[in-house]
Amino acid sequence: ISDSSPETLEAHKIKTAFFTYPTLMEICRRLVTHYFLLTKEELTMWEEDPESFTVEETGGDSWKYSLRPCTEVLFIDIFHEYNQTLTPVLLEMVRGLQGSTNVEDTSAILIKDAVYNAVGLAAYELFDSVDFDQWFKNQLLAELQVSHNRYKPIRRRVIWLIGQWISVKFKSDLRPMLYEAIRNLLQDQDLVVSINKSCYIYDFEFRTDQFLPYLESMFTLLFQLLQEVTQCDTKMHVLHVLSCVIERVNMQIRPYVGCLVQYLPLLWKQSEEHNMLRCAILTTLIHLVQGLGTDSKNLYPFLLPVIQLSTDVSQPPHVYLLEDGLELWLVTLENSPCLTPELLRIFQNMSALLELSSENLKNCFKIINAYIFLSSSEFLQTYAADLCRSFCELLEDITTEGQVQVLKVVENVLKVNPILGPQMFQPLLPSIFKGILDGERYPVVMSTYLGIVGRVLLQNASFFSLLLSQMACELGQELDQILSNMIEMWVDRMDNITQPERRKLSALALLSLLPSLNSVIQDKFCGIINISVEGLHDVMTEDPETGTYKDCMLMSHFEEPITTEDEEPPTEQDKRKKMLALKDPVHTVSLQQFVYEKLKAQQEILGEQGFQALMETVDTEIVAQLQEFLQGF
Repeated sequence: ISDSSPETLEAHKIKTAFFTYPTLMEICRRLVTHYFLLTKEELTMWEEDPESFTVEETGGDSWKYSLRPCTEVLFIDIFHEYNQTLTPVLLEMVRGLQGSTNVEDTSAILIKDAVYNAVGLAAYELFDSVDFDQWFKNQLLAELQVSHNRYKPIRRRVIWLIGQWISVKFKSDLRPMLYEAIRNLLQDQDLVVSINKSCYIYDFEFRTDQFLPYLESMFTLLFQLLQEVTQCDTKMHVLHVLSCVIERVNMQIRPYVGCLVQYLPLLWKQSEEHNMLRCAILTTLIHLVQGLGTDSKNLYPFLLPVIQLSTDVSQPPHVYLLEDGLELWLVTLENSPCLTPELLRIFQNMSALLELSSENLKNCFKIINAYIFLSSSEFLQTYAADLCRSFCELLEDITTEGQVQVLKVVENVLKVNPILGPQMFQPLLPSIFKGILDGERYPVVMSTYLGIVGRVLLQNASFFSLLLSQMACELGQELDQILSNMIEMWVDRMDNITQPERRKLSALALLSLLPSLNSVIQDKFCGIINISVEGLHDVMTEDPETGTYKDCMLMSHFEEPITTEDEEPPTEQDKRKKMLALKDPVHTVSLQQFVYEKLKAQQEILGEQGFQALMETVDTEIVAQLQEFLQGF
């Protein structure tokens, strides 16, 4: 007892005096054998309207306000508090129910249902006391195979019980036996049994190889169940299971989804008044697109209008559908083989979404990036001006994390289109440049600023000169003074940059100022060399056999990655990013070679004596490290 106040001690005393062994045993037995029993009304409802019975059992209004959920919560709390006392009591009740129960004895069937319910609710507390694997093999599996109509409460309860234990204690090798049993139950004529068992197909230790032999039949039976049920809640439940199956088996679902693909447009139309069911359809579509990959393009006649409606803030349903709609939009772009006019047109929804500044902004930025990677020129020609305007407004009133997301989009534009990109987003660049000069206090923002200006300096020197002139004019300073301040701040804040790619970019960008006779650049030569040597330490790896150094960031050709069963295959966007990296100086230019060539060029324009005088401004230790990296040149 952590709190030893008199009141607490007195309360503990009263509790201990009341909850004696006989009292606890009586409470446990009474809860299970009296309050957990299915009532006559429930059994009648099961017979007359099995689907409504299932909805109520899984959280319907009358269920929420009935006695059983309250008694179940009470049982869980008491069992948790007094598990050492109550475990033997519950296990004794289980032992009294060994073997299958007489189908004519309704009372015995209902008692078994109640006891199994208790064992499921107390699964975590019983972890060390029940050998569930043996129980499954020796008794529960056999009970699932009793097909008599009166035994259906036990079939339903056993599969629920397995679902409670599967993430607690259930051997992987037993799963094929379970899948076999589930497949048989999916053919059960009783809807309640079918619906209840469907969600135990997957679990945290799901292995695709074990499930594949059952995939076709399971998927077909689940689809038939989806068509058969009529209530919104049960359709959502079955759709959820289908989604999880598609998610787990990924591309291997392709041969079997034709029927579902044809049915979903009809279901979407029928669910016009049921937004939560539409959310479930969106989730299913997300997993379908991921499973189909580039083949998802065949779904566009249905898919794109769904995305359009779900992400249009002028449409009332967006309140329910927006989050899933954005996720669907994103995976559609990531798996798209090309940009279609219809896919481009949907982006008209984005401007209003950015104005919302909601928690969905992160996905909005991911979608914008996906369009840039998919078809930058076509996309930017259509939407760059609107996007730039939205970004200017956003940057005035957004969190630091939001600023970084906006800046990363600009950075990606410059990666994909280094010539036109700076012109398209020119209104944003002066404030970014000024942020560097002012020594932006947030390291992550400063790092992104330097990444953007580094791209412009390295890949579009003429535009950088124009930007420099603009800044000198706006700030009323000499151009050389602006350049000097920028380099000084860059060198000073290099430690703000943590990503190896950006650190190498910084080295390449500042080195691109060489060779030069400009007194400012020569004055900052020491800083440029310091950053270059830091960059070499970041990217150079030593070959143990030859003792020579090589740039570990260089990429020469695209290789299809080999994925294991547990890994998701690369999307089309992953491939596009790889292809983009093959054109990026960070991955195509050897920093070692670049340093050597720039120093050699500087030496040529200054002469040996002038160059040596320049090198003497660099710390001797840095020079020694530089010489070691440049061995062999």
